[in-house]
Amino acid sequence: MTKYGTFPGARPRRLRTTPAMRRMVAEHRLHPADLILPAFVREGISEPVPISAMPGVVQHTRDTLRKAAVEALEAGVSGIMLFGVPEEAKKDAAGTAGTDSDGILQVALRDVRAEVGDDLVVMSDLCLDEFTDHGHCGVLDARGRVDNDATLERYAEMAQVQADAGAHVVAPSGMMDGQVGVIRDALDQTGHEDVSVLAYTAKYSSAFYGPFREAVGSSLQGDRKTYQQDPANLRESMRELALDLEEGADMVMVKPALPYLDVLAKVADAVDVPVAAYQISGELAMIEAAAEKGWIDRDKAILETLTGIKRAGADLILTYWATEVARGL
Repeated sequence: MTKYGTFPGARPRRLRTTPAMRRMVAEHRLHPADLILPAFVREGISEPVPISAMPGVVQHTRDTLRKAAVEALEAGVSGIMLFGVPEEAKKDAAGTAGTDSDGILQVALRDVRAEVGDDLVVMSDLCLDEFTDHGHCGVLDARGRVDNDATLERYAEMAQVQADAGAHVVAPSGMMDGQVGVIRDALDQTGHEDVSVLAYTAKYSSAFYGPFREAVGSSLQGDRKTYQQDPANLRESMRELALDLEEGADMVMVKPALPYLDVLAKVADAVDVPVAAYQISGELAMIEAAAEKGWIDRDKAILETLTGIKRAGADLILTYWATEVARGL
């Protein structure tokens, strides 16, 4: 008999003996309500356009977006995050298509709200990068650098038009200093006190955004390292967190998810507001590519990564697999 067999006390393996036992004692469980579906809607197309680097994900038409929203709702998903992709000719230096009440994102917000009402939380990405001809998240100064304060003026306008179009939640993702406070003020001053702000609090300058650039038709030349966070830094995220909460963020986010689980855990431990994590395009691409090669079990890998994100402290998870996963839970 081994020395372990002489102990009368508990043995952890006893709680792993059967699927039913493991299910009963599981410490963390995914639920459809944890999930938010990011979705792209593209102007000027008559059929959905597959995104080559994101298998299974498309740029939607207005009609197919409405259908996707209904499917997410029926699966039990809590929310949908909309990204607008304008026609190339409508991009300009100030990203004016992003604040046009008839721009693709605002039209899509109205479409989805008309389809699902208040039964699905309708969220909108609040950033200029999809709408600028230079691809940066803000307006540029004479030296070609992003002008923080001039960009905040544009964000305030974006918040108002997105709220007017029906967004329940606006999600500023540009990482400008002071963006949450400016957006909160703009919403409150225009009668949108009930619209929530989901702050992209810790958004890192990541190599995993590559497929997303295709998804939104990005015009970016160069990088966003001067305003997105350095992957080497953690304390910086906590400073950003304190500022966002002080400025009125209702929810906070860590993006990407999987390479930054330590950041996610520390943020979750520090706050009493809902914490979101975004399983981004490159995370999807890795799993789909490895599964296509036969190197991993796709479905198990998806659930394992989502469970890991949940275990690290996420209350909400943005994932392109939201509807698919919710149906299987």
